[in-house]
Amino acid sequence: MEAVLKNLASAAELLAVAAHSCVVEQWDKQTLTRAVHWARYCENLFSKFHNNPAIRRIMEKQLQLTNQSLGGTFPVYTEISFSDLSQCQHLLLAGLLNNPNLPISIVKILFDAESPVNTKQSEYQDVTGFCNQIIQCTSACKVLSPLTDLSAVGAGAEVQGVMLIEKLGALLSQGSEACRVERFLDSALQGPEGEAEHFCLVIAAALLTTQNSAAQTAAHGFLLDWLQKKPRLLQLTCSSLPSKLLTDLAKEHLEFKDSYCNVLKKWASEMEYSITEGDWVQTSTNQTVSFEKLTEHFQALLSTNSSLREDVEKELHALKMSDGDFDVRGLSVWGDLLSVLNS
Repeated sequence: MEAVLKNLASAAELLAVAAHSCVVEQWDKQTLTRAVHWARYCENLFSKFHNNPAIRRIMEKQLQLTNQSLGGTFPVYTEISFSDLSQCQHLLLAGLLNNPNLPISIVKILFDAESPVNTKQSEYQDVTGFCNQIIQCTSACKVLSPLTDLSAVGAGAEVQGVMLIEKLGALLSQGSEACRVERFLDSALQGPEGEAEHFCLVIAAALLTTQNSAAQTAAHGFLLDWLQKKPRLLQLTCSSLPSKLLTDLAKEHLEFKDSYCNVLKKWASEMEYSITEGDWVQTSTNQTVSFEKLTEHFQALLSTNSSLREDVEKELHALKMSDGDFDVRGLSVWGDLLSVLNS
């Protein structure tokens, strides 16, 4: 029993270090694997002894002593109770992801989508993609629950979006330098080929999370500023996401509305009228947005019963006027846009 109590104290210390210490900067995959192993060990202790009052009291006393010691070491330490042992892996991951000192290399291991967690029985299970497994389980629960309003971004992206905004909030609230937070986002963007569009969904989900605290508000602002510095990602976001979802973002965030409208105006200005096709086509080799798709985006913006509709209409009329105020098809992309939208 003495060895078990010693291990219990060590596990509580591990959780405190994971959440509050800069030591995690030195962690590698082997260290992470051992930490998860210890978390599972604590969960097994809970399963084995939670119905044994005598042993449970002994373990609770040990945790009280350890909490007192750790409280003196870490000013913002959160005490660990015996019932917390049942979700020790969750506490470990939450602590790590909210620790601004966690290296990007560990984040990549946890969210590696190409290498799912190894489910083979062994002393130390592979932790690669560990967070993705949790996200999949959470997403499945969300999809299978009797929801009346399913997420517009998908359950998986919604879970990742919440985690992203919480991580940003933690980094910013603990005084991390802007360049460090930007490096975190840059690293998250650098996934396998084809992952960029999914990351756009995650960004949308993050920006649509409810702002319940100053930290979340600051995280939203930082994410929007970062997105504006990534013109290719911004254009991919506007071209790959559904127009309704983009309109929801525009209604929620004025800064995104301005960026979104600027992208739409850029696409329109790069179009020329093709006599052979009888329609407006893109002249830029970097864009494949059709006039029909462009119209769909503006229709979604104009479908809102808000000041957003008035702003968009006013700007389109101003652009038409600056282009000669033509009503003849093929002479002005703005005139033709307004003609289609008004019809």
